[in-house]
Amino acid sequence: MAALVAVAIVIPPRTQIQQTASAQTADTAWTDFASTGPTHADARPNAAEREQRMLAESIAKRFRVARDAVSGVVTAAFRAGSEHRVDPLLVLAVVAVESRFNPFAESALGAVGLMQVLPKFHQDKLSGHGGDAALLDPVLNIEIGTRILREYLRRAGDLESGLQMYGGAVDEPSAQYAGRVLAERARLDQLIARLRRSDA
Repeated sequence: MAALVAVAIVIPPRTQIQQTASAQTADTAWTDFASTGPTHADARPNAAEREQRMLAESIAKRFRVARDAVSGVVTAAFRAGSEHRVDPLLVLAVVAVESRFNPFAESALGAVGLMQVLPKFHQDKLSGHGGDAALLDPVLNIEIGTRILREYLRRAGDLESGLQMYGGAVDEPSAQYAGRVLAERARLDQLIARLRRSDA
């Protein structure tokens, strides 16, 4: 069982990430998903919405992806984080490390989408969603990825070990995967802190 957990989610090298945007279901899901983000410049967001908007703008610039699409990712991460009691900034940090916010990323081992879920190890979570292709739906990918992350954090008992388990790097002594995720999370946290200071 431990061996299966260790390879459940992997970090694909950038050279192994492939675009699969030609899939019609993925195109439709991403178009619908991107439209859920804030699009009206004259809207008056509350503090939480403003923080999420600023996060989306920062992520879009850093990873060179469309802001409206990233807004949907941020919204989904906060929703899934709230539902599963996982820090949404940690969810976004995992997305950054796993796929660089590419919803169509696919590793050589078959890990799919924003959070690089390996479907063959998580069929129980995919039942009722239309099979493996459903992981190309960004909202569903974040939902399932966050559930997996929560399970691993609980099972491991601490943040670093849980992240190593998620990254399929349980036996890595230097915990590099966890370090990368936590560094990304720290960047996002610093951005939120700066925004809150400017509003004070």
